[in-house]
Amino acid sequence: MEFLELIRELCDARGVSGFEDEAVSVVRKYCGDFADFKEDSMRNLYIYPRYNRGNRPLVMLDAHSDEVGFMVHAIKPDGTLRFVNLGTWNEKALSSSRVQIRTPKGYIKGVISAIPPHFMSMEQRMSAVTYENLSIDVGATSAEEALALGIKVGAPVVPLTPFEYDKERDLMHGKAFDDRLGAAAVAEILKRLQGRSPDVDVVGVISAQEEVGLRGIKAVMANIKPDAAICFEGCPADDTFAPEYLVQDRLKGGVMIRHMDSTVICTPRFVEFAEETAREEGIKVQMAVRTGGGNNGAYIVSANGGTPVIVAGVPVRYIHTFDCYATMEDVESNILLGLSTVQRLTGEIIKNF
Repeated sequence: MEFLELIRELCDARGVSGFEDEAVSVVRKYCGDFADFKEDSMRNLYIYPRYNRGNRPLVMLDAHSDEVGFMVHAIKPDGTLRFVNLGTWNEKALSSSRVQIRTPKGYIKGVISAIPPHFMSMEQRMSAVTYENLSIDVGATSAEEALALGIKVGAPVVPLTPFEYDKERDLMHGKAFDDRLGAAAVAEILKRLQGRSPDVDVVGVISAQEEVGLRGIKAVMANIKPDAAICFEGCPADDTFAPEYLVQDRLKGGVMIRHMDSTVICTPRFVEFAEETAREEGIKVQMAVRTGGGNNGAYIVSANGGTPVIVAGVPVRYIHTFDCYATMEDVESNILLGLSTVQRLTGEIIKNF
């Protein structure tokens, strides 16, 4: 499988929190020639490259497999569906978006309904958009018809946005770039490390349920005890709305290394090491301080008595929406940073973090 095809399959895979199976299967297929796998009951995937020796410091490369989405809450008498969110959304951007709802017969299409302006009162126009006044329409006219389609309470709901790539502009468009682009980077780094003889062993982790409270990584850190970790993320680009002096995650700006966000202060000496590595290797890098957001590093950094961690991000415009933009150039910068960092790490360096 070519790397672009890996990204396409990962982004098109349907895998909201708790239902990550399709994305996990794609990674298994890509890494099957050089790695062995374990899975736990949360669908956390552990990737053990066969080139590991087993007697060296262990570096974990982590990305999460789940995407933001929804779950069917109830079926209304008119056949439309009440739903709840899995992960955070801008509710104002949801109306008229196309979705896929899982049924025992396969996924069926629907749309998040919007009241035509002809029927909206001034109060409705001015009121906040909430999940209580949104619904999903699958074209049914009664609850019985919706049930006959196989729709059930608890069914996962996923954005319907097929992946596209404009090679001439190096522009990717699709859903789930948070964090399928990170998962693709982890898989590709593990593949490219073959024959490079780093001084550390590596384990790839494709973790579950990050978007609903970092739940999967808590199980991961109870099952393995890495000496250091790199989290690969899809990170919200700010270059279309922030003042120029505040832009820290620009499309085609390279890998974003995070100092902190609202949940974690990344290990400062490890951050400095990664930044120096990027500069010396000629890898495009942008450093960020975030006042919001969060990622698996927030749990990793204090787990098992403390684990050095950094976060490497692919800039993604319009993250946590149905229509994301990113570039292969920035994905490649993340891969190169991961490769160079792993190859430079030693047990002694890790101890000094």
